[in-house]
Amino acid sequence: MGEEDDRPKGKPAHEIGGDLSALSADELTARIALLRAEIERLEAERARKSAGRTAAESLFKR
Repeated sequence: MGEEDDRPKGKPAHEIGGDLSALSADELTARIALLRAEIERLEAERARKSAGRTAAESLFKR
């Protein structure tokens, strides 16, 4: 096991499907911004992987 496994696991900044009733409007706005940034990060990674796969496929089709 690496050092990452030894760190205590904290509660995530946002839990999908979690109760939102106790959050203020400002807290909801902050979570929306957090989730939008995460979506952008996921889309960028997907695009990077798709580009790599496309390049590999075209290399092997030759």
